[in-house]
Amino acid sequence: MEATGRTALYVCSVLFILTEASSEFIHIPSLIHHGMEGQSLLLSVETHFPLDEVEIQGTWSLTRLSGTRTTLVTFTKENSITDMMYRNHLRFREPNVSLSIQTLNQDDEGDYHLKLNIQFHNKTVPVIPVERTVHVTVDVPVSPPVIEKSPSYAVVEDKANVTLTCSVKRGTRVVFQWLRDDIVLSPGDRYHFSQDNSKVLITPVRKEDKGTYRCVASNPVSKGEGSSSVELNVYYGPYNLEVNSDQGLRTGEVFTINPGELVFFECQADSNPPNSYVWISKSRNTTQVITEGPRLEVRSYRLAQAEEYLCRAFNNVTQKQDEAQFTLVVASLGTGKEKHTQEGNSVSPLAAITVCSLFVIGCMLLFFIRRTCHPKRVLMSIYNRPLSEQKRPHRSGHEDATEDFGIYEFVSIPGKMESAQASCRSLARLESVQDMHTTIYDVIRHVPETPSHSLLQ
Repeated sequence: MEATGRTALYVCSVLFILTEASSEFIHIPSLIHHGMEGQSLLLSVETHFPLDEVEIQGTWSLTRLSGTRTTLVTFTKENSITDMMYRNHLRFREPNVSLSIQTLNQDDEGDYHLKLNIQFHNKTVPVIPVERTVHVTVDVPVSPPVIEKSPSYAVVEDKANVTLTCSVKRGTRVVFQWLRDDIVLSPGDRYHFSQDNSKVLITPVRKEDKGTYRCVASNPVSKGEGSSSVELNVYYGPYNLEVNSDQGLRTGEVFTINPGELVFFECQADSNPPNSYVWISKSRNTTQVITEGPRLEVRSYRLAQAEEYLCRAFNNVTQKQDEAQFTLVVASLGTGKEKHTQEGNSVSPLAAITVCSLFVIGCMLLFFIRRTCHPKRVLMSIYNRPLSEQKRPHRSGHEDATEDFGIYEFVSIPGKMESAQASCRSLARLESVQDMHTTIYDVIRHVPETPSHSLLQ
């Protein structure tokens, strides 16, 4: 049992050392290398063990894409043997196990296998095998791309398809990218790309497809410089037809001009090539061609009443047309019409601010009057006044002697005369002003309870 345990422990230790050797004894920074044809390439290997304490034996071999395998170098710590066919093509310097390939070519592409056996001098540990595989690709630099367009002439929208092809004279594993006006193109409903992106089919062509197309070709080791470009010219239109004039006043499709005014109208539309224009007058269910071209001249004094006009744009290539109709009315707009139309936007905010300010001031005045004068109380007092008092005519004081009936009492107070007549309230305070030298006449009127009867008796 004890011997069996020791054997198991030894086997586990050996397995541990063997498994850890791959990750700790050597290190390869990159397992994939992209080499350029005509350049050199170093397959670097870093050793993490003391060379003076071990013996090494290994080989470098190449498995090409065709499947054939060739041993390139056999080496130990002291010497190496290189295949005769690769002696001037490979460089190997022991005890370093890195391999350098000179002047790469297409035959150097494939998988490079490193097999290494490590034996420690004390021989307490068995031989440790190490294997690594490095993949090498050899690419040819990309030459400047060339673009071909089919058809080479301008095309009509919605009626033609266009194929763009990008190619290079030299280059391996080339990747193509398409741009229109420096914006990357992506597959879509009308954009169809080949598997390697070297071709793009636009079907059908439309107005928005016009522009400058450019192709960029690249591979892992280079990028095609001086990429060519091609212009795609598309015939389209007319679109967005509109009639405009710098004179008169426009309201929707109605132009109003002053009597005797000479007015010019412009008819414009988006089109390639440019449209041909025709101006037509419509009156009493009849039409008449007035002139051709994008500009129309109208003399208002020749208009007896409102007239309808029509501008027709026609593209001779696309065979499409569009029309815009408007009505011309002669009426006096006043001298301030132009100022109103041109400066209306700047005056309107000022007018609005003025109106709002006046409104606020008016509200403040009403609030102040309401708090101080109590208009409601004044109106109520006038409304509740007896009818006889409201209708009493103005009197001088001597029209009716019956109102003067009474007993008169004269009170004399020495002092300076300050008022020709004192009120009853002043008489009530006579005791407090006895030292004043003033004579006050107060009339105390005693009216009988039934003055009408006494006057009749």
